[in-house]
Amino acid sequence: MLVSAARLVYFTARRAPVSSVRNPILKALSGADVTSHRGLRIMDPLTAPKDSHVTTAVCGSDVKPEAECEVKGLSSSPAESNQRTPSDTGLLPGETVVKEGKAAILFPSANEVFYNPVQEFNRDLTCAVITEYAREQLSKRGVRVLVPGEKERVVVSLSEDGQGTEEQEQEDGEQKAGQETETAVVGERCERGLRVLEGLAASGLRSVRFALEVPGLQSVTANDCSARAAALIARNAQYNGVSHLLQASQRDASMLLYEARGRKERYDVIDLDPYGSPAPFLDAAVQAVSEGGLLCVTCTDMAVMAGNSGETCYSKYGSVSIKAKYCHEMALRIILHSLDQRAAVYQRYIEPLLSVSVDFYIRVFVRVHTGQATVKNSASKQALVYNCVGCGSFHLQRMGKRISQGKHMKYSAATGPPTGPNCERCGHRHQLGGPIWAEPLHSTQFVQKVLSAVSGNPSRFGTSRRIEGMLSMVTEELEDVPLYYTLDSLSSTVHCNTPPLLQFRSALLHAGFRVSLSHACKNALKTDAPPSALWDIMRCWEKKNPVKRERLSETSPASRILSTEPTLQACFEVREDANPQSRRRHLVRFQENPQANWGPKARAKAGGGISTELEDRRKQFQNKRKNQITDASQVKSYPCKKFRKGTCSRGEECCYSHEPQQEPGEGEKVEKME
Repeated sequence: MLVSAARLVYFTARRAPVSSVRNPILKALSGADVTSHRGLRIMDPLTAPKDSHVTTAVCGSDVKPEAECEVKGLSSSPAESNQRTPSDTGLLPGETVVKEGKAAILFPSANEVFYNPVQEFNRDLTCAVITEYAREQLSKRGVRVLVPGEKERVVVSLSEDGQGTEEQEQEDGEQKAGQETETAVVGERCERGLRVLEGLAASGLRSVRFALEVPGLQSVTANDCSARAAALIARNAQYNGVSHLLQASQRDASMLLYEARGRKERYDVIDLDPYGSPAPFLDAAVQAVSEGGLLCVTCTDMAVMAGNSGETCYSKYGSVSIKAKYCHEMALRIILHSLDQRAAVYQRYIEPLLSVSVDFYIRVFVRVHTGQATVKNSASKQALVYNCVGCGSFHLQRMGKRISQGKHMKYSAATGPPTGPNCERCGHRHQLGGPIWAEPLHSTQFVQKVLSAVSGNPSRFGTSRRIEGMLSMVTEELEDVPLYYTLDSLSSTVHCNTPPLLQFRSALLHAGFRVSLSHACKNALKTDAPPSALWDIMRCWEKKNPVKRERLSETSPASRILSTEPTLQACFEVREDANPQSRRRHLVRFQENPQANWGPKARAKAGGGISTELEDRRKQFQNKRKNQITDASQVKSYPCKKFRKGTCSRGEECCYSHEPQQEPGEGEKVEKME
């Protein structure tokens, strides 16, 4: 949607200009020290020398990988057909304009503010979820939400014939039309709308996109503790013409959230997308979100949450992570456990709407409610994980137990453990992880609404195809089955060929069990079948594809599992319902790496760029395995460490140098000391 010149003049004339001396963010733009200023809120119109050589990067198209950003002139993509053209004023020399969705964000030439184009999918999905949440909440307040390009609301249902069926909601719309007295559109302030806070906004890209793409908002607060980032947020708000809706704030995120704990100060939507772990902000966030409000949290510390540092995970989230095949779903359940545990302290509880594991991070969308009676169920929603280190079988042990007695619930301690100290199938010991969230990860009804909105308006987002594919897989997942197995790990345990996915799924279905895929792993198997049934199916498969058992160690998991005859006779005849609908429709479910050297970006630092030490380390270890030294003459130039200690016994046969290092002279020593 193009913004007319008259509209830009209107936005500029809404507020009287304030001198840069009185505006702390303008001081930051001019290079003044603004570290002592706090609580920055609304920005005034900015003017700066116009630069005709400003480069522009365009992001957001289904044609190219989602993270691909090319420096080129302003050009539209399918996701930008209705984009508002920002003002050309206020550009500083050397600045770059990055276009994503309907937003055009100014960036300095140096890396003074954090930005990662790979997370465009994250921002697109967040806009879609908040839009649907706003539609639900504002309909109760008598406000109708209008989204550009959305003609009719439809519900997409994945039918068994492989075609998506659409059911119109015209009747419901006609019934609500008489009650709704106000219409909310994108880019306009809605008095009865939602109050949104982005606690760690960096450049403000996400908040600007909220203001331009999400209807029904009363205000958007983009906060960052950095003075430079706060100044850039204000410039971007003015550049995109949303200063009437978006306020820049320079505060410590935790303090800002703690100050919003009062019922009237709480935010309807809080978005936390930190660099690394969100753990320091969770306690304040569960208090600052309104009753039934939406809390959006991103975790990029997957090395900790996926099992590499279980002790660190416990210190941050109160749960021990396990390095297992299901580590990505376990990471989702760890953050949900942490949120529910922190909310329970204040008699609040969470309702997960959508939880996804994407690329190198996880993202959860939860609603926070208040209710002392429901909080009592918290213990029974958590579970410990017993994981076998030999065959990978796992069992869950609930932390609490609840029994319905008429209109009342009786709570007691859970009984256990669910298994012995050693695995019943391979005899190996168990690891103990958790506790984790053992309830559903998603609200299927809510996810279905988001999927319908995205499918009915594919030009709205640059990553609509991937959103549609992932949400379709989410709707197919078994809600009441925590964690999953992987087909390659099952076959690797018994050292046999990997069975085809459809045949293994068919064997489970023939045996009377349920099975589904998982969006978190490409070859995952979520099933309610016990481990004994899974290994019986693998024993039957091994009989058709025998392994050389004489090569197996007697104490290995493969030998012990295959030495037992199966009690279940598996049928590998392929069933029609074994192939999920998302797979039949060839949806974009697991996207390939979007670009070279993609992933988490380095933390932004004042002055731009990254530290020299970090840059030297990157160059030193770049392709260290591919570029190994194989020439003996080159190796001979390196000193022998054992020779220095006097323990090398190879003598002249040693491939390293045994030449004694010269001691520095007196002059060199003095110079070195100085």
